[in-house]
Amino acid sequence: MTDDARAKRTQTLAAAAKAKSHVKTQAAEKAIRTLVKRGESITFQAVQREAGVSHAFLYNHPDLRGRIERLRAQARPVPAPTPPADEQGTLVLALTSQITRLKKQHRQEVQALRDALEQAHGENLDLRRELDRRGRDTPRPQERGAG
Repeated sequence: MTDDARAKRTQTLAAAAKAKSHVKTQAAEKAIRTLVKRGESITFQAVQREAGVSHAFLYNHPDLRGRIERLRAQARPVPAPTPPADEQGTLVLALTSQITRLKKQHRQEVQALRDALEQAHGENLDLRRELDRRGRDTPRPQERGAG
């Protein structure tokens, strides 16, 4: 390949890479605007998903990275208000009841599995004994030809 052809090829590849980067930058900017309009949190993951670009692309472009970080910092979620004490008590009782019910269900399921495993072991033992019995009743290959 001549030096001129190599230089032209390099220029073509560089131009294509620049155009691709420009398209991705535009997509990321559009994604940020869309997320803001919808009132969604601005995070690297949300922008990446919306724009169809990689995290690395967003982190490696200082303008996009700074913009996402600023918008993310502005939109820190406000913690949900703590429910009144009587609602907390009701919630605790409901969750405690649910945990108790789930523990009982878990114990029953574990016992059912143990019972099934015990039965399977018993059946396996019976099958092995039957196989051994049949093995003794069947003449061995060397005994078949001796008769």
